[in-house]
Amino acid sequence: MAENGPEGARLDDPAEIGRRVLRLRTERGLTQRQLAEPAYTPAYVSTLESGKVRPSEAALRHLAGRLGVGYEELATGRPARLATDLRLRLTDARRALATGAPEDAAAVFRALHEEAVAHGLLPEQATALQGLGDCLLESGELTDARDCFAAVERLLADEPLPRRVPAIRGRATAHLLTGELRYACYLLETTLDELDAAGLHDPDALLLLYTASIAPYMDMGAHARAAHAAELALALAPRVSDPALVAHMHRGVARTLIAEGRTAEADASLAKAQELYRQLHIRTELAHCHWMRGYVHAQDGDLEGAESELRTARDMLASKRAALFTEQVEVELADVLRRRGKTDEAEALLRPLLTSGADGAGTGPLGAERGAVHAGGAHRLLGLIAEERGDTETAEEHYCAALSLLERSSAAGDLADLCRLLGDLLRRTGRVEAALDAYRTGLGHRAAPGTTTLGPAPATPPL
Repeated sequence: MAENGPEGARLDDPAEIGRRVLRLRTERGLTQRQLAEPAYTPAYVSTLESGKVRPSEAALRHLAGRLGVGYEELATGRPARLATDLRLRLTDARRALATGAPEDAAAVFRALHEEAVAHGLLPEQATALQGLGDCLLESGELTDARDCFAAVERLLADEPLPRRVPAIRGRATAHLLTGELRYACYLLETTLDELDAAGLHDPDALLLLYTASIAPYMDMGAHARAAHAAELALALAPRVSDPALVAHMHRGVARTLIAEGRTAEADASLAKAQELYRQLHIRTELAHCHWMRGYVHAQDGDLEGAESELRTARDMLASKRAALFTEQVEVELADVLRRRGKTDEAEALLRPLLTSGADGAGTGPLGAERGAVHAGGAHRLLGLIAEERGDTETAEEHYCAALSLLERSSAAGDLADLCRLLGDLLRRTGRVEAALDAYRTGLGHRAAPGTTTLGPAPATPPL
């Protein structure tokens, strides 16, 4: 389909082409006869300039040569090298996102998108919106990010499915960060099945989807699916040339290794990812590696090492003004601080992160619509701190707030532990029946480890 210009006119419309020929001929002081000869007649040029005839490619090439412009510029109205220049600036904007603040890069992507729209450059519009969506993910503007990725999918609707996979992955990530784990899995799994059904076994697209599915699988307690996705990602990696994709894969695989208690292998996988991100100067992803290594140290009981890594991650993300990720790291840092006996510091870190009140309503950074899993984790930690101080009423409020957030998100693994904490508290305060209900809820999430209600797993592609 022909692309549209600034006022919605088709750039290849005969009237548009005629106006361009007339303007360029007049600017160069040529007569219709001088422009036409030797291949065409002045009458043909006159008819063409009036928009009454659609010129052939041969005619356009002749006219472009006489007018001293490129064929594409005459046919589409775009200045020579415009698309190439725009693609170069989009690459620069992507580099700015990797090394700087997301809102600064977002302003560049918005300007480039407007320019691409003005010149009817659909692929560049999609690239600009993809970059803008990634910026909005980092800054925590999840609804706007989803809208950007959905717009990319619409722009690329006629393209092969692998071209749309980065946008689908972005939309799934936005749903994951919102706390809609099940829907994130649905998007990723549906796309994997569609690729398989169409025989489109594109390594980059498959690696992107399998890596993205690890986080929601783990949060939902579907450890078997997460491990299988990691295995497939590792098998695909040798066929992928983009080092950023491979680094992201290593970071995702590390999470499954941690869950299996293979912390040394997880640390080795993270070291590979870190080295690639350093070479690529991608600061946000490098910060994520420090974040994950902090988690590895915490699992191993090295709380001092965990605190150091998490503080490094937080400082790197804060310097990039990646708001949502910074807040999520602060929850995990607060957990380590509490375990190290730094309770006051942990509490001071947590309270500003939450919506006002333990019920999850209000205007704070983390909540049901933004970072729900980590919001639940923050309430759980505040409940533990309150319980350690003997304030059982406040502890119960925070546990209940966490339970509501985690149930809504289907974060099965965290739910079981939380139900145990709530059940123990209720039992100690003499409410045995309520305690039993809490335990039953927790057991319901622990009854079949590694399973979910996601339905059949996506088909495994031939590797």
